[in-house]
Amino acid sequence: MKLFSGTPLSQFGDREKARAKSSPAKLESDREKIARAQLPEPPASRLSLRVVPLQRLAAGGRWRVEAMRSLSEPVLLWFARGQGRITVGGLTRGYGSHNAVFIPAGTMHGFEIGSQSFGTAIFFGSDPGLELPAKSFHLRIREVAAQNELAGLVDNVQREIDSGKPGAERAARHHLGLLGVWLERHVEEIAASERKPDAARRLARRYAEMIERDFRSGKGVGEYARDLGVTPTHLTRVCNQTCGRSASDLLRDRVLYEARMLLSETRLPVSRVSQMLGFTSPAYFTRAFQHRTGKTPTAFRRLG
Repeated sequence: MKLFSGTPLSQFGDREKARAKSSPAKLESDREKIARAQLPEPPASRLSLRVVPLQRLAAGGRWRVEAMRSLSEPVLLWFARGQGRITVGGLTRGYGSHNAVFIPAGTMHGFEIGSQSFGTAIFFGSDPGLELPAKSFHLRIREVAAQNELAGLVDNVQREIDSGKPGAERAARHHLGLLGVWLERHVEEIAASERKPDAARRLARRYAEMIERDFRSGKGVGEYARDLGVTPTHLTRVCNQTCGRSASDLLRDRVLYEARMLLSETRLPVSRVSQMLGFTSPAYFTRAFQHRTGKTPTAFRRLG
């Protein structure tokens, strides 16, 4: 199975002309709508923290987990069974059974999910009030005792969320605190054993961070490369080395995810979605979107 398959979007057009058509107040209103158009919270609980089966995350389409995106809250992915690839911050690794991947808020990521992939996503909420790792990490948990310990912590959080008893949220947060301590201890083990990231991995991470910050601006790969102090050719070579994808494909995948979210989760006109994502015109956006997905934006919004 090929991760993030599809024909790349065409390059962006003259974004300055598109920006000139909107007032600052209207653009600010649209930015607020974008912020609300992130991955919808599953209806399993009224609490800000959630424990969601991995398969359920892709219920509205595999693009919801496979495309490059970020969340406004930290998340821990616990892969109990299955295997595939996960890209976090411009670095791709394989995952297998009993792997845990922690992703801080605002970190660009995407992962494969197949029919044999089972596990859980623990969403900590936008203001968890916990001491959590500042950087992403990937744990391959080989010891059965450690596997059972993590599974037990996750089960305890889920049990309190589902109980509906008085104080359930407070109790769940206490269990999350213990989970935070578990993560902290294992991060220390990783820091002691992993080598310092090389120049290629550092550059890929910086590029991923810049994409997440600026992907709505319409900047092209050449501009990102210039800001990073490298040539576009070198940036693409590094991205191919660290995640098996070109620099332009990472950027376009992130933009396409946002386009899909805006089309499926808001009622913004296609023309506004086009403008907000840096395209020259709605017609150009429609051609590019259809080239990648096989559907026009209007058809995608109607059919999903």
